Formats: sequence, C-alpha cells, structure tokens
Amino acid sequence: MAFCHSIIKQHGGAILAQSQKGKGTCFSIFLPSAHQELLIPDDAIEEQFFFGQGKILFMDDDKAVRDIAQKILLYLGYQVEFAKNGSEAIELFKKAINSGKFFDAVILDLTIPGEMGGKETIRNLLKIDPEVKAIISSGYSNDIIMSEYKAYGFSGTVAKPYEIKELSKTLSKVIRG
Repeated sequence: MAFCHSIIKQHGGAILAQSQKGKGTCFSIFLPSAHQELLIPDDAIEEQFFFGQGKILFMDDDKAVRDIAQKILLYLGYQVEFAKNGSEAIELFKKAINSGKFFDAVILDLTIPGEMGGKETIRNLLKIDPEVKAIISSGYSNDIIMSEYKAYGFSGTVAKPYEIKELSKTLSKVIRG
C-alpha cells in the first residue's frame, strides 16, 4: 500500500480508501489527465533505466514487495527467484551453486521480523561464496548498514519504496562491477 501511495503521490494524484467491516475495502485512485503532448526534457536522459540480464535472488518477507519487485525485475530483463527469509535465501543460493546456475546478484531485506534478515544472511552467503554480489534493501534509511553497506559485505544498497530508476542503476553497477 505504501508503494501505491508513493507512486500516486509522485504523479500528482490521490488515493482514498473506504472500508466496511465484513464487506471489504474499496480504493479510489485519482490521477491528473494530460491534455497536451508530453515532451521529454533534455535532462531526462540521465533518468534512463538500466536494462540487464541475469538471475537475481530477492529476499523479502512482504508478499506485496516481492510482487512489485518481480514486475520491476522482469521488466528490466532479469530472471528472479524469491525467498521470504534468510534461511530460504541461503537454501536457494546453495541450490543454484550446486546446479551450476549462479545468481548474478542477491537483494536482501535488512529486517525480517522473527527471522534471519539481511545482515545475518550475507554473513552466511559470504561463507558459501566470498564473491557474492549482494544489495541490502530497507525502508529504514537511518540504519548504519544502509550507509556503511560495504563494511558488512554488500556491494550496493537500495531504499524502499523502490524506484525503478534507482533499482536498475544499482543492479547494473553491482552486476557489472
């Protein structure tokens, strides 16, 4: 829901929710219409997406986040596998190595309540493959790992809610080195 609100707000719109107990919730989304041809400014070239290819392991406990990430990553040209927590991520990582189909990058959520989060997961992945290319992800930008990510074994960082431009740029930098 936070992703939807953020995207709608960025486009000058609004979202309203009406809920009735036992009947459900209705969301109304309002977006401004454009009655003129849209021109792309010259400085928009900096804001291009970085399309790629490869296999990504994405770990997040929130299904809505995984669903959005899947759409973004597929759109950018990547294959993606998902884990809900660190234990699943480690298992999928080992399975990929054993099959010879390595992950090109791993995106790990910093905090997974009651489960192994990104900080502990990267320690285990580095024991399996010291060359793992991992990106830490969080909605908590004030956590020291987000600013000092290299000290914890990560190659990049991406903040939630995801912006496709930021995610595509970070993935491109991490995978290409």
